[in-house]
Amino acid sequence: MSANQSKLYAWSLIVGLAGFLFGFDTVVISGADQSLSSLWGDYTLGGESSAFHGIVVMSSALWGTVLGAALGAFPTDKLGRKKTLFYIGIFYFVSALGSALTSDPYLFALFRFIGGIGVGVSTIAAPAYVSEIAPAKERGKLVALYQFNIVFGILVAFASNYFIGSLVSGDNAWRYMLGAEALPAVAYLLLITRVPRSPRWLLGRGEVDQARSILVRLHHASVNIDEVIGDIDKAAGNETAETVFQKKYRKQLWLVIALAAFNQFSGINAFLYYSPRIFEMAGLESSAALLSSIGVGAVNLIFTLIGLSLIDQSGRKKLMIIGSLGYILSLGLVTYSFATEWFGMHVTYFFFLFIASHAIGQGAVIWVFISEIFPNKQRAQGQAVGTSTHWVLAAIIPALVPLLFTTIGASAVFGIFTVMMVLQLVWVLLLMPETKGVSLEDLSKSLGQYQKTINKS
Repeated sequence: MSANQSKLYAWSLIVGLAGFLFGFDTVVISGADQSLSSLWGDYTLGGESSAFHGIVVMSSALWGTVLGAALGAFPTDKLGRKKTLFYIGIFYFVSALGSALTSDPYLFALFRFIGGIGVGVSTIAAPAYVSEIAPAKERGKLVALYQFNIVFGILVAFASNYFIGSLVSGDNAWRYMLGAEALPAVAYLLLITRVPRSPRWLLGRGEVDQARSILVRLHHASVNIDEVIGDIDKAAGNETAETVFQKKYRKQLWLVIALAAFNQFSGINAFLYYSPRIFEMAGLESSAALLSSIGVGAVNLIFTLIGLSLIDQSGRKKLMIIGSLGYILSLGLVTYSFATEWFGMHVTYFFFLFIASHAIGQGAVIWVFISEIFPNKQRAQGQAVGTSTHWVLAAIIPALVPLLFTTIGASAVFGIFTVMMVLQLVWVLLLMPETKGVSLEDLSKSLGQYQKTINKS
């Protein structure tokens, strides 16, 4: 590996650590689920303690992600990718310590909400940064490092919850589980200062000399840097201060909205938030349920690595087809198990298949696809639309799960997810374009030409 490639991978990995904190923050709450339900069981929402627990306590971080995703384009564009990524680390650190130390459910929700803002903004800033420093032939793999870090964070959080639950006795184990996130947040803050600013962002602000010095460090000596800058400037010259809601960006907009919506209609976040509870519903004891959650994290990591290795070879669309088929099979089996009360360890294996299908398909593809199909000046806006869709549904669905389990039952919930994945497969086959191996500038041009053809027909 050349020195240029080493820098490229190192910077991509450091920025991807925002994904590690995203993954850790997302599932660390699962270990505290039952404890917090007991601790604040007297609080109700609409007369229902399960509604208060689901919507206020468990989903407060997810409501924060909605705000972060909706507003994240502004700091990402105005402050820059790097500076925004630094502030994200501060949000994670404050959230971890605050939620671990408070004894009030509303303050707890506030601190989790702050961490959620960090998650939401990171899903815009981190993929945007990596997509802007990566060459076309490696872009999918490098942006997917963000997803790898997400699932690695999920695995570490599950393992951390299990070991803290085993080592810390009493009612305060949940505090240590949530507070543990402060350690990787500090490490991330120290490392993120070592990455340069995005050269494409710098060129957009007219800072050509600084952009050139970074591009020289990124590219092999044989690459003509003036040519690279010329291509970027030419593409930028064709862009205006338009918003992504204008007619010419309609195709890209609907693509990211559909992809993000299907991601959450798989039920992935609902499962990650409540996996210990779901495993107990399937007949496992409490300790076995927590241990099975570590298995979920391990399967997620392994199949994310497989997806990461294939995304630039097989392409985004093929991985989505494989993932969709796996979703349908695994969720169908889970639905049947809960409908017939066919419980036991085999249900765990069905969920492992579900996680594997997610990791190799949607998990590997979503942040790559959303970060690459918009022009440079509209990228952060477009990502904001896609990530906002993702996080609105990621907040609503897990918030309703405790209530839905007690009203319509688990089999109906998983049945709905199964039907949605059938629809996803149809969408992928008929409407999703392939984007592998195409430069960001050429990709924007080709999608723009496609939209012109649609408008004329």
